[in-house]
Amino acid sequence: MRLFIIRHADPDYPNNTITPAGHLEARALAERLAKLGLDRIYSSPLGRAVDTARYTADAFGLTPVIQPWTAELSWAHIEQDGLGKSMPWDVHGHTVRRWKEEPTAANWHTLPPLDRPEFREGFARIRSDSDAFLAALGYRHEDGVYRVERGSREKIAVFCHGGFGLTWLAHLLQIPPPLMWAGFFLPPSSVTTVLLDERGGGVAVPRCLGVGDISHLHAAGLPMQPAGIKANRD
Repeated sequence: MRLFIIRHADPDYPNNTITPAGHLEARALAERLAKLGLDRIYSSPLGRAVDTARYTADAFGLTPVIQPWTAELSWAHIEQDGLGKSMPWDVHGHTVRRWKEEPTAANWHTLPPLDRPEFREGFARIRSDSDAFLAALGYRHEDGVYRVERGSREKIAVFCHGGFGLTWLAHLLQIPPPLMWAGFFLPPSSVTTVLLDERGGGVAVPRCLGVGDISHLHAAGLPMQPAGIKANRD
């Protein structure tokens, strides 16, 4: 099974939708996905994800299935020295690389400013919801791998959000969340591809084939500068 984790197109946050530029991005994304083929489409309930997914759903004649657990995370802000307030999934490399301890699956939620119960509990909910979602698709999480109860070659798209997408990917790849958050970025309308890699023995392991790909914007002649990332002027 191939899983496409797709961040919504350029957001219009005040109106819970996407901007005019976002509609162009969503249309280009739909054209790209039409060439890849999809069997199922899922979406966050938030308008910016639903409105992005609509172009792809129309191209395939599919109805997106709303998955409330894929909505953007509503966790509290964190404070970072010299950097001010941010969402936890915007923790900066400056913060992470100054920790005296290497963040691991066991200790990341004990390291300031991530040492609040809600971050540990929120990640636990994502793990649980992800496992239920994949189990319904035939892949049951067990001892770090996924037991293949119904093998599948389906291609599945999940339209969601930047913070959620990175956090879900941290679970799938067994990467401590702050390393995922500080080291990767998902631009608007980007495609992240995860293969449930089956190598025999009735088990599969998630394998990332690409993160944050926006090549469809280049193909459509649209700007590729990710929101929130300043151009390198060197």
